[in-house]
Amino acid sequence: MKLLRYGRPGKEKPGMLDDEGRIRDLSRLIDDITPDVLSSAALRKLKAAKNLPIVRGKPRLGPPVAGIGKLVAIGLNYADHAKEAGQPIPKEPVVFLKPTGCIIGANDTVVLPKGAKKGDWEVELAVVIGRKAKYVSRKAGLDYVAGYAIANDVSERAYQIERGGGQWTKGKACDTFAPLGPWLVTRDEVKNPQRLDLWCEVNGKRMQSGNTRTMIFAVDYLVSYLSQFMTLDPGDVIITGTPPGVGLGMKPPKFLKPGDVMRLGISGLGEQCQDVRRDA
Repeated sequence: MKLLRYGRPGKEKPGMLDDEGRIRDLSRLIDDITPDVLSSAALRKLKAAKNLPIVRGKPRLGPPVAGIGKLVAIGLNYADHAKEAGQPIPKEPVVFLKPTGCIIGANDTVVLPKGAKKGDWEVELAVVIGRKAKYVSRKAGLDYVAGYAIANDVSERAYQIERGGGQWTKGKACDTFAPLGPWLVTRDEVKNPQRLDLWCEVNGKRMQSGNTRTMIFAVDYLVSYLSQFMTLDPGDVIITGTPPGVGLGMKPPKFLKPGDVMRLGISGLGEQCQDVRRDA
């Protein structure tokens, strides 16, 4: 099942993508795709729904989940990306948080902040939590996942590295720096989250190509690991790191500029496309 939210920012309605690629309205069943509808029981009810109205046209797609409590990010989770960044392979997951104000729809505009000079792209697998996870085992890790989506962990490398002060938040936390979606694909449709191709293009040129099988820390491990330090609540999102091919790792480095177009995809999870502009 592919769940989505469509409509103007702040006015999104709940929907589902049917087998023919049409949006079906879920408004008669639920008010929104909120954390409380991500439990296994609630998802089964939605999946069983029949004769849902078709949404005409091509509405904007918002983030596929409303009311996300926290966005937990994993850095340097692909060995070849760590190498291109000049960093050692982590012995434990590198964890940082992105404010929920970063989150936008999959095809919304990414806005570089004033003074930004080194904007960068990072296609990532996003994991959406379906039930409260605290001190869970790795064996049970995937049982706490509601589904998966695409994320773009947009970064401003000068803020992250040159002005970071020893941490990454300034370069990761800017408004619009976490496009999410286009939809949430429920766990039952993703047989193995460690066998997904992911890619990113900038202005039509392929920059990143990878597969989640090369993650250092797999999804089940990350859910378990994070739950030892913080409670993961329904609707929380984990973005799991990016494969090589980011602008920072190129020789010479290549960074985003106004007018650029980023297109990203993960097998079975759809595609994103964002225009880039600078804040006025």
